[in-house]
Amino acid sequence: MFADLTTWSWASDGWVLLAGVLCAVSASLVGVFVVLRRMSMLGDAISHAVLPGLAAAFFLTGQRSSLPMFVGAVVVGVLTAVFTEWVRGFGRVDEGASMGVVFTSLFALGLVMVVQAADRVDLDPDCVLYGEIEYIDLDRWFVGSAIAPAGAPRVVVVLAATLLLNLAFVIAFYKELKIASFDPALATTSGLSARVIHYALVTLVAVTAVACFESVGNILVVAMLVVPPATAALLTDRLGRMVGLSVLIAALAAVGGHFAADTVPRWFGFAGASMAGMMATVSGLIFLVVMLLAPRYGVISRLIRLRALSWQILTEDVVAFLYRWEERRPRSPAAASSQRIADAIMAGRLATCAAAWALARRGLLAACPTGYLLTDRGREKARGIVRSHRLWETYLVREGGATPDAIHPTAEALEHYTTQDLRARLDREAAAPTVDPHGSAIPPENDS
Repeated sequence: MFADLTTWSWASDGWVLLAGVLCAVSASLVGVFVVLRRMSMLGDAISHAVLPGLAAAFFLTGQRSSLPMFVGAVVVGVLTAVFTEWVRGFGRVDEGASMGVVFTSLFALGLVMVVQAADRVDLDPDCVLYGEIEYIDLDRWFVGSAIAPAGAPRVVVVLAATLLLNLAFVIAFYKELKIASFDPALATTSGLSARVIHYALVTLVAVTAVACFESVGNILVVAMLVVPPATAALLTDRLGRMVGLSVLIAALAAVGGHFAADTVPRWFGFAGASMAGMMATVSGLIFLVVMLLAPRYGVISRLIRLRALSWQILTEDVVAFLYRWEERRPRSPAAASSQRIADAIMAGRLATCAAAWALARRGLLAACPTGYLLTDRGREKARGIVRSHRLWETYLVREGGATPDAIHPTAEALEHYTTQDLRARLDREAAAPTVDPHGSAIPPENDS
């Protein structure tokens, strides 16, 4: 059952789409706090570790009914978190290592238990990984609703209840989750138990993972717990917006994956693809696009800012060098060639020529047959840069205890980030010096 647009109907495909959206939104809602607490692999650990809980429920009841299986899986999921904390605390290992020890051990125990019941229960690896979301319509609950007079798939009812539970928890304990996620110590000193919040969150992750596990499998649960929150974190630093964006991205990934599962494989000659797998793939593609294009943390935007900063530093180094060049020739300033400038600031000749040309276009340099000279505007800009450099050198020696022969690289880096207000503060802190530690005059802030 794939989402063929020509034959799409709510009676069959609509329930599948709704189940995918409910699963994605439920997982991403609690996944935000999982990611913030650096517990991204918790969902993967729980979804693997619940196997002994499923097997134990089967041994105790002798049947594969949903409620005992659900309870058994949730209990083991919570125990996974408890054992992880215990191993981390007593074994003195990091959380990732302790999580790996616990979930692999429980998963191995579950496999042993399943092997013992191999003649009475089936274990389909594809179902474990990808789920059977395409066939949820075969198991309906008759809820007597006007929306679904023929009943609703059991999975949809369970996932809707899970979403309401997660939403209620996040709304009711938003402040506590926020404090405990960013500063557990502050939460404890404020009267909130960070450990209680931790285990409550872990319990919800376990309930969500188990509720989604049967229908969508391991891959989609893990993807939706981590990828939409991680994507949202690239777009905003505000927690409320992060939660909203995470939910929106998860829903878009579920809808996109639902329709792409049938459409995209046909472009390459295949009949279709796993719907849960395609939903996870679409969420990964959304993350990739955001990772490249996010306005603040995106790879491309960061490269642009770095290039812009490099260009700013290069142009400022050029005018600062010419200012010092004029200081050594106060009576008859001579032009400096682009090669001399490049050698002095340790930049490439081509880059230096481009910077000088750009500065000349802005009216900061004047080109002449033998090189470049500062204009009045360029000299004013250069004076601020050189003043920043020499004030920093003075401050580092007087207040920082540095030696004069070791301060130049630090001052060279700081001069490009120093505003006029910061120069005034440095001047006050260093007692209004007139010369730097090397004996060079510190230029005034302005001509007066």
